[in-house]
Amino acid sequence: MTAAPFSVERQRVLVVGAARSGVAAAQLLARRGAEVTLADRRDRIESADVLTAAGVRLALGPHDAATFTSADLIVTSPGVAPDLDVLVAARGAGVPIIGELELASRWLRGRIIAITGTKGKSTTTTLVGRMVAASGRHVLVGGNIGVPLSAQVDESRADTVHVVEASSFQLEATDTFHPWIAALLNFSADHLDRHASVDEYAAAKTRVFVNQTTKDHAVVNADSAEAVRLAETRAPIVRYALERRPDVDVFTERGCIWQRTSEGDVPLLPLASVELSGRHLLSNVVAASAIATLAGADSDALQRAMTGFTGLEHVMEPVATIDGVRFINDSKATNVDAAARSIESFDNVVAIVGGKYKGGNLADLAVPLASHGRAVVAIGEARPLVREALTDSVPVEEAATFGDAVARAFALARPDGVVLLAPACSSFDMFTDYADRGRQFKEEVRRLAERQSGHG
Repeated sequence: MTAAPFSVERQRVLVVGAARSGVAAAQLLARRGAEVTLADRRDRIESADVLTAAGVRLALGPHDAATFTSADLIVTSPGVAPDLDVLVAARGAGVPIIGELELASRWLRGRIIAITGTKGKSTTTTLVGRMVAASGRHVLVGGNIGVPLSAQVDESRADTVHVVEASSFQLEATDTFHPWIAALLNFSADHLDRHASVDEYAAAKTRVFVNQTTKDHAVVNADSAEAVRLAETRAPIVRYALERRPDVDVFTERGCIWQRTSEGDVPLLPLASVELSGRHLLSNVVAASAIATLAGADSDALQRAMTGFTGLEHVMEPVATIDGVRFINDSKATNVDAAARSIESFDNVVAIVGGKYKGGNLADLAVPLASHGRAVVAIGEARPLVREALTDSVPVEEAATFGDAVARAFALARPDGVVLLAPACSSFDMFTDYADRGRQFKEEVRRLAERQSGHG
C-alpha cells in the first residue's frame, strides 16, 4: 500500500523559533491548512506583521508548556535545541516533533541532493547547484544556505533537483528525509556547545544516509578517515580525494579532475578552470564535480559552472591589500579544522582567532601556525583559551575590540604578511552571526586603509 500523503489540514501545529527557517515553515503550514502558532522566547520579532497577515498566531516571551503539550505537531527551527524542557514535556505527552528540513522534504516533488560535513558545505552546495543548473535541470539551492527548504516547496516540480546544505542541527530532527544523493565532505569535532558529545554530533550528521536505498548514491571524502568510517549507507558509495589512489573514484591528476570508470579514466574538469585558493576549496570542487556528475552534469556543464566563480563571501574572501599586507576574510571558518585549513593556504599569516568557544582542540592550530604563521591576535570570550593553546607556538596578543584586533594584526603582518580572519569559534559573543563578523572585518579593513592613505 502507498502511504497517505502528508497533511496538516486543520491540525494544531506549533512552530518553535522565529528565525528564517521557522518563519518559512509557519507560512508554509498556514498555506497547507494548519492552525499555526509560532513560539519564540523573544518579546518582539521582525516578522510579526508578515506572520499575523498569514494567519499565524504568535506566542512570544517565556514558553508556556501547555502550548507545547496540546499541539498535534511541533516543528522546530534548526537553532532550537531538542532538549528544551517544553519539548521534553511535549514528547512525554506523545506530540510528534520534527525539524523544518523534515517538514519541507515531505512535500517536495523533486529529488534531493543533500550535502553535509563539518566544513565546506556552503561552497560545495553552491557549486553543485551551478553545475547541475548548467546541465539544463531545474535547480533550487537552499537549506542551511540561502533560502529555507520550506520556502521552496511551492516551486518544487517533479523534475526539480533540490540541492540542500544540511547541518547537524537540521539532520538531527529528521525522520523520513531521503536524499537521492547524500554527501559527507568531512568530519571533525564541532558544535559541542549544542551536542552533548562528538558521538552525538556524528549521529546527527550520518542521518543524511539513514533512508537511502540501493537506488540512491552516497559521496564521501576519502581524504577524511572519519567521514569514511561514518559513511554507513545502503547506497553505492563514490569516494573522492585530492590525489589518485586505488580506492578513489574521483581525483585530481595531471592538471585535471578525473573520474575512474570501467572503461578508463574520464576527464571532468581542468584545474585551470578553478579560481579558488587553498587545497580545502579545491577538495570542495572535486566533491561538487563528483556529485554533479552523478546528477547527470557533463564536463561542459562543470566548466560553465566554474566560469567566474571566485568563491563565497566570508569564505577565503580577499578583502584588500594595504602597504603590502593582504587581508583575507574567512569568517565562516567557525571550527578548528576549518581554521587550520585556512591557515595552511598562506604564508606569513597573522591569524585573528577567537569568539564563542564551541568545542574542538584549539591546540590543533599550533602545527599549521608553526609552518605558516607569524602571530595570532585573540578576540572574544575565547581569548584566554587561545592564548593558553597557542602561546608556545607563535606570539599571541589579545584585543578587546575588533578594530583593535585588525590594527594589531596589521602591525604584526607588515611588511609582507597576510592578516587572516579564521576564528575557529562561533561569532555569537560579539556579532549577530558569522556574516556580521565578516562584514565588520571588511569595514575595519576599509577604515584602516583610509587611515593609511591619510598618512601617505
